[in-house]
Amino acid sequence: MVAIFFDLDGTLTDPKEGITKSIQYALEQLGMESPSPDDLEWCIGPPLKESFDQLLGGRSLSEEAIALYRERFAETGLYENEIYPEIVLLLKSLKEKGFPLFVATSKPEIYATKIIEHFNLESFFERVLGSELNGTRSNKTDLLEYALSKTGSRPSSSLMVGDRKHDAVGALNNKMISVGVTYGYGTVSELKDAGVHYLIDKPLDFLNVVDSL
Repeated sequence: MVAIFFDLDGTLTDPKEGITKSIQYALEQLGMESPSPDDLEWCIGPPLKESFDQLLGGRSLSEEAIALYRERFAETGLYENEIYPEIVLLLKSLKEKGFPLFVATSKPEIYATKIIEHFNLESFFERVLGSELNGTRSNKTDLLEYALSKTGSRPSSSLMVGDRKHDAVGALNNKMISVGVTYGYGTVSELKDAGVHYLIDKPLDFLNVVDSL
């Protein structure tokens, strides 16, 4: 049976408000000007440290910025989030078909688990796999290697569904099948350049992918 791994941010849920406001909070606490939410969309998906390294022009303040980000995100930003349309219908259909479903996200596992539970999605997933707060497994290649090991899934019969190049590259580095979603925060060209095997424009289109396997 094919195992299906879903990214969280930009794939299952739209986290823009919570992530961008928490980044703005961190930058403002550091006495810096903060870009608009729209100008921070590129930060949704990549590891947080990678985003702050770019925003701050180096690594010297990144750890402090992450700590400030989490001050707000852990209490408020976590829940400034919403499920994409069709996601619940998709998960119900996949579950009924007997597919083992997992969440595989660069977000710290403790936060990802809370988000899945907040939206009452935990019954669909066998396990939520994420990074550690210290940054371990925030790289998607490392995260998916860990996920495959912990779930006992065979890479060649495992799908990674995500909206950014990091999802595609991580999947391909682990010899998984990569499915890119265009309704999240990655562009079609970004996903194609990263080498995705399939592209879908809305969640329920994914059923056509699994039916074709």
